[in-house]
Amino acid sequence: MFWLTVKRTRTKPLINSLLWLCVLPTLIFSSCDQRSDGVAELSKEFKPIYDSTDRLFSANRFDEAVHYLDSASQGITLSPIDRHRKAAFHYNHFNKIKHDYEKALLYADTMVITANQLTNKQQYIAFLGDANFARGDALFNLGRYNESYNSYYQGYLLGKTNLDNCTLSAYTYRMGMITYKQGNYKYAATYFKESFDLNKSCKTEFVSFFRQQEVLDNIALSYRNSGKLDSALFFYSKALKYIDDNEPSYKDRIDILNVARAVIYGNKADVLTSQGKNEEAAELLKKSIATNLKKGNDNIDAELSEVKLGQIYLAQNRYELVLPLMISLRKQLDSAKSSDAEAGYNLVMGTYYRKKNDAVNAMPFLENFHHIKDSLSARNRILKESNVNEQLANLEKQYQITDLRNRQRVYMYTGVIFFCMTTIIVLLIYRNWKRSGKEMATVSALNKQVILQKADLENTLADLQTSSQEKDRILRTVAHDLRNPLGGIASLTSVMVSDADYTSEQLELLKIIKETAFDSLELINEILEATNSGGAELQKQPVDINTLLSNSVELLRFKAAEKNQKIMLNTLDAPEELLISREKIWRVISNLISNAIKFSPVGSDIRVSITDQEHDVQISVNDHGIGIPDNIKNTIFNMFTEAKRPGTLGEKSFGLGLSICRQIIEKHHGKIWFESSTENGTTFYVRLAKAQMPEATKA
Repeated sequence: MFWLTVKRTRTKPLINSLLWLCVLPTLIFSSCDQRSDGVAELSKEFKPIYDSTDRLFSANRFDEAVHYLDSASQGITLSPIDRHRKAAFHYNHFNKIKHDYEKALLYADTMVITANQLTNKQQYIAFLGDANFARGDALFNLGRYNESYNSYYQGYLLGKTNLDNCTLSAYTYRMGMITYKQGNYKYAATYFKESFDLNKSCKTEFVSFFRQQEVLDNIALSYRNSGKLDSALFFYSKALKYIDDNEPSYKDRIDILNVARAVIYGNKADVLTSQGKNEEAAELLKKSIATNLKKGNDNIDAELSEVKLGQIYLAQNRYELVLPLMISLRKQLDSAKSSDAEAGYNLVMGTYYRKKNDAVNAMPFLENFHHIKDSLSARNRILKESNVNEQLANLEKQYQITDLRNRQRVYMYTGVIFFCMTTIIVLLIYRNWKRSGKEMATVSALNKQVILQKADLENTLADLQTSSQEKDRILRTVAHDLRNPLGGIASLTSVMVSDADYTSEQLELLKIIKETAFDSLELINEILEATNSGGAELQKQPVDINTLLSNSVELLRFKAAEKNQKIMLNTLDAPEELLISREKIWRVISNLISNAIKFSPVGSDIRVSITDQEHDVQISVNDHGIGIPDNIKNTIFNMFTEAKRPGTLGEKSFGLGLSICRQIIEKHHGKIWFESSTENGTTFYVRLAKAQMPEATKA
């Protein structure tokens, strides 16, 4: 069965260009913008020119507006904000009206330059976010998808804590479209969902509503192409219900709403066909075609639906319906051209004649189909060549590098200040040295003061140590007292979740309570382990390290299987007993393997090995995960470290595990360290001394 290019929801041509300008938050300071937060004030000379240009744009007099803008602003000294808005008008004109994306990109670059000239932080963030969005759109239209994703991601990263949700919604929507086109449907669904949630805070207007139903349709398409057909049907139904619920508010747009429904009908029919429900799919396709074949509606979408309907008729051997349908489609393709529909038409006709055992007539259609299909594949190959995961990792590294450079600049300025201060101090000391014994007495007095301050510091340090011990005692007490009630909550919610008398919403809330309770219990156990391991004496015993390692791996294979990962174990050739605490060393090994599972991608391998090092044994846990960035390598063994990060599937991290591991290994007089890079993953090493054999045994 020929796979059709995914349909996107389209509106009727009666929506004029101005509406499409407003659909995009780019530009946030264009004629569509209704904000009045005062973040960007125009100069007095430029404001009347801007207002007149804005009115011309709103009246769809685009060429006249741009000509007036250029001529009226000549001879005026423009501020960076003025130049940014002027470039924004030009960008909108070339990107949305003229479709000259190369020129649009030049003006988007100008917007980036003017944004970087701003000194006000609020203005800088708002304008740079605006410029990144414009640049991403222009690059996307030029087919430069990696660069486009880069611009969107930079703007998204900048705006996560600074821009409004409506603008962030547009960023995540665009990133969802790129990842969808690249076939990364899981990431696409995540981006579309985030866009839908963020867009809820936008103004209640038709543009915002229409974007929401489109995003729901795109989520369903992502699930459909991921093979999650039930989830796809759920979101198709949700999109249709969303349109029905909001229809009373937009009665003057009923034609557009019907087009949106028709597109969703056609997409939903794909899922029903995959489930073998051809009759239901055929009825939906007929409804979709009846709407979108009307003049001014989405005729190309109707053509794609006719191809799907023809494929269903072929599957049902209803040949008498195929030919009339395809003859009608052929006439439509002559006026509303579509490469996907053209390919589908040729496939259906070729299959029709092949089933009629008419090879002569079938051959030209099938040859045309393969020719068009090869052309479409070549056109889309550039999308498949880029890897979003690698792109995202590179962007995060670039962001970290930029952050480090900014810090280096601060350190440099601080160093210059300290150098100046040191120079002044040296000059003062030299001046004092040149003076008489009165200054020497002053220096002596200062030395005494330093000695007193040192004594005060030593006393303060002792007080801090006492305070730290008291803090640990209080922390243990609080954690211990919280463990029982949280355990009760976790147990009760586990029982309640198994009861079938709840609505889906109530059941979801119960699951959240259950997961939160278990997460809290895990954190409490980590705190108790961290605070208790400092002073408690180890109960050591002879333990076969091969057996301990094998048991730890076997217990964690199921956890690794949840992410389709494999744990490969290499043990010593002969048993080797170590004098260790079985429970503590088991905890270290389990923690290191769990971290490898958490921070490794789905389907990767994890290697656990033990080697003989003459007087020691060395255990290694190797993964090919996300690695540890250089800027946090020195802090990952700290208790309550800020270096904690979520796993590759969003798993939580409390930042205590590696601190506990180091405490345990140090109490065994061993050594723990790691080697890591963001390209090749991480390997943790643990070295433990072999048990000393008694003299009698040696003899």
